[in-house]
This record gives sequence, structure tokens and C-alpha cells, in this order.
Amino acid sequence: MSVIPLGERPAPSQPPKGFVPFALGFRPFFALAGFSGLLLMIIWIAYRHLAKLPSPYFSPIDWHSHEMLFGYSMAIIAGFLLTAVRNWTGLETPSGKPLALLSLLWLAGRLLPLAPSLPVWLISLVDWLFIPALIMALAPPLIQGENRINRIFLPLLGGMAFANLLFHLQILGAARTGAAGISLMLNLILLLLIFVSGRVLPFFIEKAVTGATPRFSKRREQIIYALLMLWILAELLLPGHALFSLLALGIALTQAWRILDWYHPAIWRLPMLWVLYSGLIWLSIGFTIKALALLGLYPHNLATHALTVGAIGLFTLGMMARVALGHTGREMRPNRSMVIAFVLMNVAIVVRVVIPVTGVIGYELSIALSGALWIVSFLLFLITYLPILLLPRIDGRPG
Repeated sequence: MSVIPLGERPAPSQPPKGFVPFALGFRPFFALAGFSGLLLMIIWIAYRHLAKLPSPYFSPIDWHSHEMLFGYSMAIIAGFLLTAVRNWTGLETPSGKPLALLSLLWLAGRLLPLAPSLPVWLISLVDWLFIPALIMALAPPLIQGENRINRIFLPLLGGMAFANLLFHLQILGAARTGAAGISLMLNLILLLLIFVSGRVLPFFIEKAVTGATPRFSKRREQIIYALLMLWILAELLLPGHALFSLLALGIALTQAWRILDWYHPAIWRLPMLWVLYSGLIWLSIGFTIKALALLGLYPHNLATHALTVGAIGLFTLGMMARVALGHTGREMRPNRSMVIAFVLMNVAIVVRVVIPVTGVIGYELSIALSGALWIVSFLLFLITYLPILLLPRIDGRPG
């Protein structure tokens, strides 16, 4: 398995001073993701109690689903890829004004739906344009780079642009494709998560844990991606069919296979490892619950949140925390606030996904409590990481 090289460039003779929010892709987009993760949940919890959503463009469920996937998650994907592609290829990705414009386009997609009396087509177009713009920014270094496997991100992002198109076609009244767009985007994010985790997590574990030797299995990886592609097609063509519970269970088992092959007890002593490892555990649990839901044995809504709040929420929070430290010249040791945030996110997942079926507390209370834990986690992230994201690297290197 190829891993992501983490080579660094030589330090400049005169380290930059002041604020550098657009020095490298992770800086603006992780900050935007932090704020969106915080504000989107505050607005969602407020809506459920006040029954008022600030956007006339979306229905409440559409807004929540779309913004968590195409807003929050897409910001992290953009920040990660704009940073990682530069490392993988040794070629430049947007920084400075081009990066600022790309960030502004993402922000416009979040804000325009809140404005009254704007044409629906304009809101759809501005939101849709972000992913194609990101593809254009990443295509030159990925195509010119020697490692062809990295080019897989271009069709993957193309699929995400198509998913957003399906969603907006329903908003525009041109087709009934909104649910298909959301489902496709969720599955493509999970595919990206599985691909990236397969490249970086074994490397992280081997590097950080003395004596750890994560096992690689070509056959296991082939099975994982075959099952995922079948799952994505099944969700598009025959969503909710009970037969596809076998696919969901197969994905859960192959992820459990990965988890066992990469395991070392010392992982639990290193927060920057266990938060990512926990995200993979929730991914396996999420697909297991999804299999049960397809058989009518578990609520579908809770199964979906095991994958969104669980796998995506936890893994993305951990990746933002790790990438920001690594690319600003800091040690891979989160402070106490971030360790608390990682723990609270895990508790939030349990409260959102497991507690409602026990009847210990009511469903609405479980949503509110889980949302509050999510909010505190992202508040801790912003307090800890905004200075890191805005100020120059402590070692004087560029980026």
C-alpha cells in the first residue's frame, strides 16, 4: 500500500510574520469547517425547538443534510486535498489570493440561501460551482504528479459535483433527485474516508508506536472497494432494499478486518491515533447498524447518523487536529481541551445513535444532548486551533 509522504520544504531565511490564513489550503478551510460545524448544529437544534429555519431555499431536512455534507464535510475535504496534494506531488496548490477566492466561493454557497428574494437558479449555481472549482485547482498537480493513484481524487470529486447537481435539480423542480444526491454524496465521502484512512492510518500507527507493524492485505483492500462500489450502485438504483443488508454487513466486516490488522494496544495512549482509529470503529458499527436497519431491526435515521456523526464527524475532527499540527511545525500532541473534544464526540455519537433505542431518554432530548456535545467539541476545536490556523508555522517553513 502506498502511503502519503510527509516531506517538508526548507525553511525560508526570513520566517513570515503576522497572519497567514491563506498560506496553504488547510488553513482557511479547516477554520471554515470549524465554524460551520459549530453554527450548523446550533441552528439545527434551535430549529427543532423554535420551528424556524433561516433559509427559505431549503426544507429543514434538506438544509441539514446538504450543509453537513456539501458544506462542513466538503470544506474539510478541500482543506485536506489542497494540502496533501502539494506534499504528494511536490507541486504548488492554490495559496494567497486564489485560495482566498476559492474559500469565498465556498462561503457564498453557505450564505446565499439565507438571503431573501435571490433567484433560485443563482443560489444553486453558486453552491454547485465550488466542487468544479476545486477540481480545476487540483487537476494540474495531480495530472503532472508521478503517482497515478492520486488521480483517483479527480473522478471522486466529479462524482461529488454530480451528487450536488442531483440535489439542486430537485430544488429547481427539474427532477426528483434530491435524496439520491444526498445518498450519493454520503457514500462518496465514506469512500474517500476509507481510501484516505487506508493510506495514512497504518503509516501513522507504525511511525508513532514502537514495534507496531500494521498488516497490509491486497485481497482485503480489493474486497473493500468492490463492496463499496456495489453499495453505491445499490443505493442509487434500489435504495432501501433488504437484500443489500448483505453488502452493508460485508463492508462492516471488511472494516473490522482492517481494524484488527492495524491494532496495537498502545494506540489508546495516543489521542491523535485513537480518535482516527475510533472513527474507523464507528464506520464498521455504522454499516452493521445499516444492515440491521435494512432488515427492519433498527431505525434507518439512527443508522445513518452512526455513519455521519460517528465515522465522518469523528474522523474529520481528528484529521483536522492532526493535519493542522503537522503542517504548522508542532508536535503531534493535542492539548487537554482537544482530548476532551475527542471524548465528547464519542459520547455524542452514543447519545445520538444508541440511547434513543433504549428509551432511557426521549428522542428529542437525545438529539439536543448529542447536538450540545457536538457544539462543545467544535467550540473547543476553534478555541484551540484558530491561532494555529491563522499564524505562521512555528518552525518558519512556508505553508
